[in-house]
Amino acid sequence: MNPQRVARTGTALAGIAGALLLVGCSGAADAEPPADTGNGSSGGGSYKDGTYTADGSYQTPETIEKISVTVTLEDSVVTDVEVTGDPQAPETENFQGQFIDGIADEVVGKNIDELDVHRVAGSSLTSGGFNQALEKIKEQAAE
Repeated sequence: MNPQRVARTGTALAGIAGALLLVGCSGAADAEPPADTGNGSSGGGSYKDGTYTADGSYQTPETIEKISVTVTLEDSVVTDVEVTGDPQAPETENFQGQFIDGIADEVVGKNIDELDVHRVAGSSLTSGGFNQALEKIKEQAAE
C-alpha cells in the first residue's frame, strides 16, 4: 500500500474520531440534572415514615413456606427489619434461621426501592418470600 495513502487515511480517521468526540460531548453541559424525588434517593417512590408488616410465601421442593416481614422506614430508608418464619419442613427451619440472622446486614440503611434480595447467609428461597412481602409494604407505605 502507498505510504502517502496510509497517512491520508489515518489523518482522515483521526479527524472523524475527533468530530465524533465533540458531537458526543456537546449536549453534556445542557443536560438537566435528575429530578429530586424528595426522598433522598434517585428514583423510586416516596413512602410515609412508619413501621409496616406484610407476609410473603415461597415454594420449596417439599412445601409452600411463609414468612412475616416488618420494616421500619424513615425517609424511604429501612431503619429496622424483623422477619419471622413458620417453617413447615426441617430444612426450612435451618434456612429461615440463616436468613433471619443475616437480613438486617443486607437491608438496614438502604433505600427500600434499591432492595432486591437474592441470597442471605446461604438461604436463597426465603428471599422470594421476603421480596414479595417487601412489595406489599411498599404499597402500604406509598404516599
